[in-house]
Amino acid sequence: MPPDRLRSIVPMFGGGTRYVETLDAILEFVEAHQPTTDELVGWHRGSFQNVSSRDSIMRRVSYLQQVGFLRQSNDHWELGDAGRKHADQRDVATLLRIMCDRNVGLRSLLYALAAGSMTLTEVSEQQLDTHPELGWSRGETDMAKQRVNWLRSMGLVEKRGDEYALTDDGLQFVENAVEEWGDSDWTPSVSDAEMHAGTYKATVHARSVDPEFRATVISRHGRTCPVSGVDHPGLLDVAHVLSWSEYPEHRADLSNVLALSKTHHAAFDRELFTIDVDYRLRVNPDFETQSDVLQETIIDRAGERISVPEESLNPQYVAQHNAALEWV
Repeated sequence: MPPDRLRSIVPMFGGGTRYVETLDAILEFVEAHQPTTDELVGWHRGSFQNVSSRDSIMRRVSYLQQVGFLRQSNDHWELGDAGRKHADQRDVATLLRIMCDRNVGLRSLLYALAAGSMTLTEVSEQQLDTHPELGWSRGETDMAKQRVNWLRSMGLVEKRGDEYALTDDGLQFVENAVEEWGDSDWTPSVSDAEMHAGTYKATVHARSVDPEFRATVISRHGRTCPVSGVDHPGLLDVAHVLSWSEYPEHRADLSNVLALSKTHHAAFDRELFTIDVDYRLRVNPDFETQSDVLQETIIDRAGERISVPEESLNPQYVAQHNAALEWV
Protein backbone atom coordinates (compact mmCIF):
# COMPACT_ATOMS: atom_id res chain seq x y z
CA MET A 1 0.00 0.00 0.00
CA PRO A 2 1.12 3.59 -0.35
CA PRO A 3 2.89 4.68 2.85
CA ASP A 4 0.31 7.43 3.38
CA ARG A 5 -2.85 5.32 3.17
CA LEU A 6 -5.17 7.07 5.57
CA ARG A 7 -6.01 5.67 8.98
CA SER A 8 -8.43 8.43 9.97
CA ILE A 9 -11.69 9.05 8.11
CA VAL A 10 -13.11 12.54 8.51
CA PRO A 11 -16.87 13.24 8.58
CA MET A 12 -18.59 15.70 6.28
CA PHE A 13 -20.98 18.42 7.37
CA GLY A 14 -24.69 17.90 6.84
CA GLY A 15 -25.41 14.75 8.86
CA GLY A 16 -24.41 11.11 8.95
CA THR A 17 -26.38 10.01 5.89
CA ARG A 18 -25.45 13.00 3.72
CA TYR A 19 -21.66 12.77 3.44
CA VAL A 20 -21.79 12.01 -0.27
CA GLU A 21 -24.32 14.77 -0.87
CA THR A 22 -21.99 17.22 0.87
CA LEU A 23 -18.98 15.92 -1.04
CA ASP A 24 -20.81 16.40 -4.33
CA ALA A 25 -21.78 19.96 -3.39
CA ILE A 26 -18.16 20.82 -2.52
CA LEU A 27 -16.87 19.37 -5.78
CA GLU A 28 -19.50 21.24 -7.80
CA PHE A 29 -18.59 24.54 -6.13
CA VAL A 30 -14.87 24.00 -6.59
CA GLU A 31 -15.24 22.94 -10.21
CA ALA A 32 -17.37 25.97 -11.02
CA HIS A 33 -15.38 28.63 -9.16
CA GLN A 34 -11.81 27.42 -8.41
CA PRO A 35 -12.11 29.29 -5.08
CA THR A 36 -9.37 30.60 -2.85
CA THR A 37 -9.12 29.13 0.62
CA ASP A 38 -11.02 32.07 2.07
CA GLU A 39 -13.77 31.64 -0.51
CA LEU A 40 -14.02 27.92 0.17
CA VAL A 41 -14.26 28.55 3.91
CA GLY A 42 -16.91 31.19 3.27
CA TRP A 43 -18.91 28.80 1.10
CA HIS A 44 -18.95 26.25 3.93
CA ARG A 45 -20.15 28.86 6.41
CA GLY A 46 -22.93 29.89 4.08
CA SER A 47 -23.99 26.35 3.19
CA PHE A 48 -24.21 24.67 6.60
CA GLN A 49 -25.86 25.83 9.79
CA ASN A 50 -23.71 26.22 12.89
CA VAL A 51 -20.50 25.84 10.88
CA SER A 52 -18.08 28.69 11.48
CA SER A 53 -14.78 27.31 12.76
CA ARG A 54 -12.10 27.73 10.12
CA ASP A 55 -10.07 24.91 11.69
CA SER A 56 -13.03 22.53 11.51
CA ILE A 57 -13.69 23.43 7.88
CA MET A 58 -10.05 23.12 6.88
CA ARG A 59 -9.75 19.74 8.60
CA ARG A 60 -12.37 18.45 6.18
CA VAL A 61 -10.83 20.24 3.21
CA SER A 62 -7.44 18.77 4.11
CA TYR A 63 -8.96 15.29 4.26
CA LEU A 64 -10.52 15.69 0.82
CA GLN A 65 -7.13 16.82 -0.44
CA GLN A 66 -5.43 13.76 1.05
CA VAL A 67 -7.96 11.42 -0.57
CA GLY A 68 -7.42 13.21 -3.89
CA PHE A 69 -10.80 14.86 -4.33
CA LEU A 70 -9.26 18.35 -4.15
CA ARG A 71 -5.91 19.91 -4.86
CA GLN A 72 -4.53 23.40 -4.37
CA SER A 73 -2.81 25.43 -7.07
CA ASN A 74 -1.57 29.00 -6.50
CA ASP A 75 -3.94 29.49 -3.53
CA HIS A 76 -6.91 28.30 -5.57
CA TRP A 77 -8.68 24.98 -5.15
CA GLU A 78 -9.53 22.67 -8.04
CA LEU A 79 -10.59 19.08 -8.51
CA GLY A 80 -7.95 16.44 -7.87
CA ASP A 81 -7.73 13.22 -9.86
CA ALA A 82 -10.15 11.41 -7.56
CA GLY A 83 -12.50 14.38 -7.56
CA ARG A 84 -12.52 14.49 -11.34
CA LYS A 85 -13.14 10.75 -11.55
CA HIS A 86 -16.03 10.91 -9.10
CA ALA A 87 -17.51 14.00 -10.73
CA ASP A 88 -17.43 12.29 -14.12
CA GLN A 89 -18.85 8.94 -12.97
CA ARG A 90 -21.14 9.79 -10.05
CA ASP A 91 -21.65 6.15 -9.15
CA VAL A 92 -21.21 4.31 -5.87
CA ALA A 93 -18.72 1.79 -7.29
CA THR A 94 -16.30 4.53 -8.35
CA LEU A 95 -16.63 6.43 -5.09
CA LEU A 96 -16.19 3.30 -2.99
CA ARG A 97 -13.10 2.35 -4.96
CA ILE A 98 -11.61 5.78 -4.28
CA MET A 99 -12.42 5.63 -0.58
CA CYS A 100 -11.20 2.07 -0.11
CA ASP A 101 -7.98 2.71 -2.01
CA ARG A 102 -7.13 5.64 0.25
CA ASN A 103 -8.57 4.58 3.62
CA VAL A 104 -7.69 1.58 5.77
CA GLY A 105 -10.46 -0.76 6.83
CA LEU A 106 -13.62 0.11 4.89
CA ARG A 107 -13.73 -3.15 2.95
CA SER A 108 -12.97 -5.31 5.96
CA LEU A 109 -15.88 -3.63 7.74
CA LEU A 110 -18.21 -4.51 4.86
CA TYR A 111 -17.01 -8.13 4.98
CA ALA A 112 -17.59 -8.26 8.74
CA LEU A 113 -21.09 -6.78 8.42
CA ALA A 114 -21.93 -9.48 5.89
CA ALA A 115 -21.71 -11.96 8.77
CA GLY A 116 -24.27 -10.02 10.83
CA SER A 117 -25.27 -6.59 12.11
CA MET A 118 -22.97 -4.83 14.57
CA THR A 119 -23.14 -2.09 17.18
CA LEU A 120 -20.67 0.80 17.02
CA THR A 121 -18.66 -0.81 19.82
CA GLU A 122 -18.45 -4.04 17.81
CA VAL A 123 -17.49 -2.10 14.69
CA SER A 124 -14.71 -0.40 16.62
CA GLU A 125 -13.41 -3.71 17.96
CA GLN A 126 -13.57 -5.34 14.52
CA GLN A 127 -11.59 -2.52 12.94
CA LEU A 128 -8.91 -2.56 15.64
CA ASP A 129 -8.64 -6.36 15.64
CA THR A 130 -8.27 -6.48 11.85
CA HIS A 131 -6.20 -3.30 11.48
CA PRO A 132 -4.19 -2.67 14.67
CA GLU A 133 -2.38 0.15 12.88
CA LEU A 134 -5.52 2.29 13.22
CA GLY A 135 -4.37 2.90 16.76
CA TRP A 136 -7.41 4.42 18.42
CA SER A 137 -8.33 3.54 22.01
CA ARG A 138 -10.37 0.46 22.82
CA GLY A 139 -13.94 1.45 23.54
CA GLU A 140 -13.67 4.56 21.34
CA THR A 141 -16.57 4.69 18.88
CA ASP A 142 -16.22 8.09 17.18
CA MET A 143 -13.99 6.76 14.40
CA ALA A 144 -16.19 3.72 13.97
CA LYS A 145 -19.20 6.03 13.57
CA GLN A 146 -17.52 8.02 10.81
CA ARG A 147 -16.78 4.82 8.91
CA VAL A 148 -20.32 3.49 9.05
CA ASN A 149 -21.66 6.93 8.15
CA TRP A 150 -19.58 7.08 4.99
CA LEU A 151 -20.93 3.66 4.05
CA ARG A 152 -24.47 4.70 5.00
CA SER A 153 -24.21 7.77 2.80
CA MET A 154 -23.24 5.50 -0.10
CA GLY A 155 -26.29 3.32 0.50
CA LEU A 156 -24.26 0.27 1.50
CA VAL A 157 -25.10 0.24 5.22
CA GLU A 158 -28.24 1.11 7.16
CA LYS A 159 -28.94 1.68 10.83
CA ARG A 160 -31.37 -0.68 12.56
CA GLY A 161 -31.92 0.42 16.12
CA ASP A 162 -28.52 0.42 17.80
CA GLU A 163 -26.96 -1.79 15.12
CA TYR A 164 -25.67 -1.34 11.59
CA ALA A 165 -26.30 -3.79 8.78
CA LEU A 166 -25.60 -4.14 5.08
CA THR A 167 -28.24 -3.08 2.60
CA ASP A 168 -28.93 -5.19 -0.48
CA ASP A 169 -26.40 -3.05 -2.38
CA GLY A 170 -23.86 -3.66 0.37
CA LEU A 171 -24.39 -7.41 0.18
CA GLN A 172 -23.98 -7.29 -3.59
CA PHE A 173 -20.68 -5.48 -3.19
CA VAL A 174 -19.38 -8.07 -0.72
CA GLU A 175 -20.32 -10.97 -3.01
CA ASN A 176 -18.15 -9.55 -5.78
CA ALA A 177 -15.38 -7.80 -3.87
CA VAL A 178 -13.33 -10.71 -2.56
CA GLU A 179 -12.18 -11.54 -6.10
CA GLU A 180 -12.53 -8.18 -7.82
CA TRP A 181 -10.35 -6.48 -5.22
CA GLY A 182 -7.63 -9.10 -5.46
CA ASP A 183 -5.55 -6.47 -7.24
CA SER A 184 -5.53 -4.23 -4.17
CA ASP A 185 -2.01 -3.27 -3.12
CA TRP A 186 -2.91 -2.93 0.56
CA THR A 187 -0.36 -4.28 3.01
CA PRO A 188 -0.41 -4.02 6.81
CA SER A 189 1.54 -1.52 8.85
CA VAL A 190 5.15 -2.06 9.88
CA SER A 191 3.98 -3.15 13.33
CA ASP A 192 2.16 -6.03 11.64
CA ALA A 193 4.75 -6.66 8.96
CA GLU A 194 4.65 -10.42 9.41
CA MET A 195 1.37 -10.34 7.48
CA HIS A 196 3.06 -8.70 4.49
CA ALA A 197 1.21 -9.68 1.35
CA GLY A 198 -0.02 -7.41 -1.38
CA THR A 199 -2.02 -9.69 -3.58
CA TYR A 200 -2.64 -12.85 -1.59
CA LYS A 201 -2.14 -16.05 -3.58
CA ALA A 202 -3.82 -19.16 -2.24
CA THR A 203 -1.60 -22.19 -1.93
CA VAL A 204 -3.47 -24.61 -4.13
CA HIS A 205 -5.43 -22.76 -6.77
CA ALA A 206 -3.27 -19.66 -7.43
CA ARG A 207 -6.20 -17.30 -6.99
CA SER A 208 -6.09 -13.65 -6.04
CA VAL A 209 -8.09 -12.71 -2.95
CA ASP A 210 -8.73 -9.26 -1.54
CA PRO A 211 -6.06 -8.80 1.16
CA GLU A 212 -8.59 -7.03 3.39
CA PHE A 213 -10.79 -10.14 3.22
CA ARG A 214 -7.77 -12.21 4.19
CA ALA A 215 -7.03 -9.88 7.11
CA THR A 216 -10.66 -10.05 8.22
CA VAL A 217 -10.66 -13.86 8.23
CA ILE A 218 -7.34 -14.19 10.01
CA SER A 219 -8.37 -11.71 12.67
CA ARG A 220 -11.77 -13.39 13.13
CA HIS A 221 -10.00 -16.71 13.80
CA GLY A 222 -7.55 -15.36 16.33
CA ARG A 223 -4.57 -15.26 13.93
CA THR A 224 -3.92 -18.95 14.59
CA CYS A 225 -4.37 -22.13 12.59
CA PRO A 226 -6.64 -24.34 14.74
CA VAL A 227 -5.07 -27.54 13.40
CA SER A 228 -1.34 -26.81 13.44
CA GLY A 229 -1.16 -24.01 15.98
CA VAL A 230 0.79 -21.82 13.54
CA ASP A 231 0.27 -18.25 14.73
CA HIS A 232 2.38 -16.28 12.27
CA PRO A 233 -0.14 -14.36 10.11
CA GLY A 234 2.19 -14.40 7.12
CA LEU A 235 2.02 -18.21 7.13
CA LEU A 236 -1.77 -18.43 7.23
CA ASP A 237 -4.18 -18.91 4.33
CA VAL A 238 -7.91 -18.43 3.86
CA ALA A 239 -9.41 -21.91 3.39
CA HIS A 240 -12.90 -22.27 1.91
CA VAL A 241 -15.15 -25.08 3.14
CA LEU A 242 -17.31 -25.01 0.01
CA SER A 243 -14.69 -24.60 -2.65
CA TRP A 244 -13.80 -21.32 -4.32
CA SER A 245 -14.20 -22.72 -7.82
CA GLU A 246 -17.49 -24.61 -7.38
CA TYR A 247 -19.32 -22.17 -5.11
CA PRO A 248 -18.49 -18.62 -6.22
CA GLU A 249 -21.54 -17.31 -4.36
CA HIS A 250 -19.87 -18.26 -1.05
CA ARG A 251 -16.38 -16.87 -1.74
CA ALA A 252 -16.89 -13.88 0.57
CA ASP A 253 -19.04 -15.68 3.13
CA LEU A 254 -17.23 -15.54 6.46
CA SER A 255 -19.15 -18.60 7.66
CA ASN A 256 -17.55 -20.58 4.81
CA VAL A 257 -13.89 -19.87 5.62
CA LEU A 258 -11.31 -20.51 8.27
CA ALA A 259 -7.66 -19.68 8.73
CA LEU A 260 -5.24 -22.57 8.13
CA SER A 261 -1.49 -22.72 7.76
CA LYS A 262 -0.40 -22.91 4.16
CA THR A 263 0.52 -26.60 4.52
CA HIS A 264 -2.72 -27.51 6.26
CA HIS A 265 -4.75 -25.51 3.75
CA ALA A 266 -3.20 -27.61 0.98
CA ALA A 267 -3.94 -30.80 2.92
CA PHE A 268 -7.54 -29.71 3.48
CA ASP A 269 -8.10 -28.84 -0.18
CA ARG A 270 -6.59 -32.20 -1.19
CA GLU A 271 -9.12 -33.90 1.09
CA LEU A 272 -6.52 -35.41 3.41
CA PHE A 273 -8.56 -34.26 6.39
CA THR A 274 -11.74 -32.41 7.18
CA ILE A 275 -13.71 -31.26 10.21
CA ASP A 276 -17.24 -32.29 11.14
CA VAL A 277 -20.15 -30.14 12.31
CA ASP A 278 -18.88 -30.50 15.89
CA TYR A 279 -15.47 -29.16 14.78
CA ARG A 280 -13.78 -32.52 15.30
CA LEU A 281 -10.88 -33.51 13.08
CA ARG A 282 -11.63 -36.30 10.60
CA VAL A 283 -8.67 -37.85 8.78
CA ASN A 284 -8.66 -39.62 5.42
CA PRO A 285 -7.76 -43.26 6.22
CA ASP A 286 -5.52 -43.38 3.15
CA PHE A 287 -3.43 -40.46 4.38
CA GLU A 288 0.12 -41.60 5.12
CA THR A 289 3.10 -39.40 5.83
CA GLN A 290 6.71 -39.48 6.95
CA SER A 291 6.42 -35.93 8.23
CA ASP A 292 6.48 -35.59 12.00
CA VAL A 293 4.59 -32.31 11.71
CA LEU A 294 1.72 -33.81 9.69
CA GLN A 295 1.67 -36.92 11.86
CA GLU A 296 1.43 -34.90 15.06
CA THR A 297 -0.96 -32.19 13.88
CA ILE A 298 -3.33 -34.24 11.74
CA ILE A 299 -3.15 -38.03 12.04
CA ASP A 300 -2.51 -38.18 15.79
CA ARG A 301 -5.28 -35.65 16.41
CA ALA A 302 -8.03 -37.60 14.63
CA GLY A 303 -11.28 -37.19 16.55
CA GLU A 304 -10.10 -34.16 18.53
CA ARG A 305 -12.16 -30.99 18.60
CA ILE A 306 -10.23 -28.11 17.07
CA SER A 307 -10.39 -24.62 18.50
CA VAL A 308 -12.45 -22.33 16.28
CA PRO A 309 -14.85 -19.58 17.38
CA GLU A 310 -18.32 -20.86 18.21
CA GLU A 311 -20.74 -20.67 15.28
CA SER A 312 -17.99 -19.30 13.04
CA LEU A 313 -18.77 -21.87 10.34
CA ASN A 314 -22.14 -22.65 8.81
CA PRO A 315 -22.84 -26.30 9.73
CA GLN A 316 -24.74 -26.79 6.47
CA TYR A 317 -21.61 -25.85 4.52
CA VAL A 318 -19.52 -28.28 6.57
CA ALA A 319 -22.04 -31.08 6.08
CA GLN A 320 -22.26 -30.38 2.35
CA HIS A 321 -18.48 -30.40 2.01
CA ASN A 322 -18.17 -33.69 3.87
CA ALA A 323 -21.00 -35.36 1.95
CA ALA A 324 -18.85 -35.10 -1.17
CA LEU A 325 -15.96 -36.99 0.48
CA GLU A 326 -16.15 -40.71 -0.17
CA TRP A 327 -14.23 -41.62 2.97
CA VAL A 328 -16.30 -39.66 5.50
